[in-house]
Amino acid sequence: MNTKIHNPGERELVLASGRAHPQLARDVARELGIDLLPVSAYDFANSETYVRYGDSIRDADVFVLQSHAAPVNQWIMEQLLMLDAAKRASARTITAVCPFYGYARQDKKSRGREPISARLVADLLQTAGAERIMSVDLHTAQIQGFFDGPVDHLWALPLLVEYVKTRVDTSNVTVVSPDAGRIRVAEQWASKLGGGPLAFVHKTRDVTKPNASKANRVVGDVAGHDCVLVDDLIDTGGTIVEGANVLMDAGAKSVVVAATHGVLSELAIQRLQDSPIKEVIVTDTLPISPEQHFPKLTVLSIAPVLAAAINEVFNGGSVTSLFGGNT
Repeated sequence: MNTKIHNPGERELVLASGRAHPQLARDVARELGIDLLPVSAYDFANSETYVRYGDSIRDADVFVLQSHAAPVNQWIMEQLLMLDAAKRASARTITAVCPFYGYARQDKKSRGREPISARLVADLLQTAGAERIMSVDLHTAQIQGFFDGPVDHLWALPLLVEYVKTRVDTSNVTVVSPDAGRIRVAEQWASKLGGGPLAFVHKTRDVTKPNASKANRVVGDVAGHDCVLVDDLIDTGGTIVEGANVLMDAGAKSVVVAATHGVLSELAIQRLQDSPIKEVIVTDTLPISPEQHFPKLTVLSIAPVLAAAINEVFNGGSVTSLFGGNT
């Protein structure tokens, strides 16, 4: 199979991948009908990273795919080096494909003397050579404004909704936001699931402690309803499990969780498995190891969404058309 796609204008599409999530890159390449560009990447004894493209990419439209999984700093640095290498190899255009965007939760200053780390990541990607960024379900939409160029903000919502429809009674479903800040996303979910009622979990967070929040009560009527608790990511699982407990205490019939990014760190696996949650549904924007799998977990492939967006960008089409004109 060829590593390049040629369009009628004789331009070439090339997909290269870092080492963070090679399976996703292979799945995207298969959807595109090409092979991944050969890349040599390894670490020196002092932990410095080396990368080199195995084929010429001169005048090619290069898409560099790297999901910012743990260890986040290593994989961001590797992607930066790959972008710089593409720039120095005379690529025609360079797009950084970041299915999961690192540091996205640090998108503002909560207290004095803090960085805005999500902005810094955007600056680094641009300095390294990226002219465009593509990502899936950014933690907040404002991150799009941190990059001085096109940002393709892809949605996993249609993919997740189609699966959730097979798992719940849509005539008796309530969509629940884990906090007041994601009500708009919950509204979109409710619309896709038939326009049922909405609820949200009232939550307080201690900004001085990482991964620390407390679910206080549910706002909205969930008694007797199948609840779909929606979020952008699941990290330690504390917020989601507390939210599910509050919903069951309020009389919910069942709770299904749907989230785009399965970070699943620390105690998340045991917490989720031991919780009253019926099923946890995520996509594979991040690699999920065999040790992270548990009986309640369902993982959906995001590769078709990424491949369709890459095709639209390469052919000068509309990425928003893939999502009904929404972003």
